[in-house]
Amino acid sequence: MLQTKNSNSNQITNKESLDLSIVVPVYNEAESLSPLIEAIANAVITTHLSYEIICVDDGSIDGSTKILMDLARQRSDLKAVILRRNYGQTPAMAAGFENAQAKAIITLDGDLQNDPQDIPLLLDKLNEGYDLVSGWRKQRQDAAITRLLPSKIANWIIGKVTGVKLHDYGCSLKAYRAELVADMNLYGELHRFLPALAYIEGARITEIPVRHHPRRYGTSKYGLGRTIRVIMDLLTVFFMKKFLTKPMHVFGFWGLLSLVSGVIMGIYLTVVKLVMGQNIGDRPLLILSVLLILTGIELFSFGLLAELLMRTYHESQKRPIYRVREVIE
Repeated sequence: MLQTKNSNSNQITNKESLDLSIVVPVYNEAESLSPLIEAIANAVITTHLSYEIICVDDGSIDGSTKILMDLARQRSDLKAVILRRNYGQTPAMAAGFENAQAKAIITLDGDLQNDPQDIPLLLDKLNEGYDLVSGWRKQRQDAAITRLLPSKIANWIIGKVTGVKLHDYGCSLKAYRAELVADMNLYGELHRFLPALAYIEGARITEIPVRHHPRRYGTSKYGLGRTIRVIMDLLTVFFMKKFLTKPMHVFGFWGLLSLVSGVIMGIYLTVVKLVMGQNIGDRPLLILSVLLILTGIELFSFGLLAELLMRTYHESQKRPIYRVREVIE
């Protein structure tokens, strides 16, 4: 069994009882890697916790992969996870979570804008009983028009839709309990909504201010083009929050409303035709009635299929529809 040993930059740990895993998604950050890993190690060593640093290379093409592999061979506290191609930040974070072995997990960006010196602060807050502690870049060092303004608007909308009140959803510097991460499956680009996904799982969430630095190397990987993707993901999270275990409630409601409306219109047109003797063949209301009836039937069908899919999802994975925080006897 490996024994714990500290040095000025490396820490050899007992892999069966790690206290902390630091997950860093990396994409084209060659200049930042060495100083970032050194800064993380220096920050974590002050906590006297056993730790591992997991850098996930998401298909970098600037030499980051080779640098990361070389560093992993030199350092006992670093694990390099090399993805086959560029999948995106969400899959990269999921790969990091999958390889993490510790009781607590910290995530941060690989561009040196997040400050590793804030890691002990996040851990102290996590130890107060929270399941997720999110960083708040209170004095964010980014462009006002292309980054800050869209971010403020997005944070407000996300808070309203999800019910999770945070100032800064986009900050990658977060602390998680490992059991919470194990309950969350990441797809698409849902890394922006990890607090909302954690809220769905019943997590206790809080937020603390953290430092934020201007980008020192390279260029940002984000722009205004991500707005549409954020909106689509937000709709997904909203549906998961409201109807993950009861999709028939949303499809059934609108299906019933559409079907009843169509039937009422159809009865009215039947009375007009048979009782009043009026021609209804050229009335737009007839087309609307038929459309509403067909739409109602389709929505009911979607609801039934969604119910079957959800039951298959939960039962095949033996995934419960509830989460127990603790049992007191």
